[in-house]
Amino acid sequence: MNKILVTGGAGYVGSHACKQLKSSGFTPVTFDNLSTGHEEFAKWGPLFIGDLRSESDLRSAFEEHEPVAVIHFAAKAYVGESVIKPEDYYLNNVVGSLNLLRVMREFACEKLIFSSSCATYGIPEITPTPIDHVQAPISPYGQSKLMVEKIISDYCAAYGMSATLLRYFNVAGADLDLEVGERHRPETHLIPNAINAAMQDDGTFDLNGDDYSTADGSCIRDFIHVADLAEAHVLCLQAILQESKNAQPCVAYNLGSGVGYSVLQVIAEIEKQLSTKIRINANPKREGDAPELVADSRVISQQLGWQPKHSDLATIIASAHQWALKELA
Repeated sequence: MNKILVTGGAGYVGSHACKQLKSSGFTPVTFDNLSTGHEEFAKWGPLFIGDLRSESDLRSAFEEHEPVAVIHFAAKAYVGESVIKPEDYYLNNVVGSLNLLRVMREFACEKLIFSSSCATYGIPEITPTPIDHVQAPISPYGQSKLMVEKIISDYCAAYGMSATLLRYFNVAGADLDLEVGERHRPETHLIPNAINAAMQDDGTFDLNGDDYSTADGSCIRDFIHVADLAEAHVLCLQAILQESKNAQPCVAYNLGSGVGYSVLQVIAEIEKQLSTKIRINANPKREGDAPELVADSRVISQQLGWQPKHSDLATIIASAHQWALKELA
């Protein structure tokens, strides 16, 4: 039995993880309500259409597929929206995750990989940010992720479960075979929005802040290729399935490239690859945006041997551009 339940497996990161799972000998079972996911992205295993807020949906999925572990991606993930609609985020992200944990216990499924976020750090005081940095989220989205981390940790301590918490920085790029990629409605991520602006004759890119305390005035972010992120999930899954009962029950890792690029550096690389010029509309910086977010991912590298292979900026942008062209075809 090698079935892995992947909540949110029809989404951007989840679908890439499902592909990596399949190539690593697992059968990914996608559990998704398709509110933001895409049915055609669930192509490496069965699709179960269900909602985390429904324990009966979850029970049905566990009864049908009997997974040995869960990778939990499903969540609402728009920071700005979370400020306007916090209840939606706490109901979906926190209550939904609690439902999942309860059903996992019911079916004696004790292994979990959780998709968390660098948003749990808020505005870091240390860059690159280490895994033991204080967590002080500044949005309901970040709060919801931190709440679920704490709930999972408590479940591991009380009920004998094992979990790995993965705090992502900025996920970007597309599957190098172009079988899946980034398709958000609306799209809020920097790289696809800048590529879209570059591909349109009258396209304009909105720059949120040009007066940060950085070399060029734009904020700095750590971009990790989605394929590298997917590989990290499978490495963590393999480790958690092999661990003994005496192993640390709940561990956390940062996932990033460890290299920061400014928004204007990203735009310059896109202009170079697409041989074009992007018109920039400079807006005031958004409240709560950190000047610099860069991951210290040494712990997962030291413990599991994970190293990002595709997270140089040129590769990320090239794959995102090829995916954008495929989406337009």
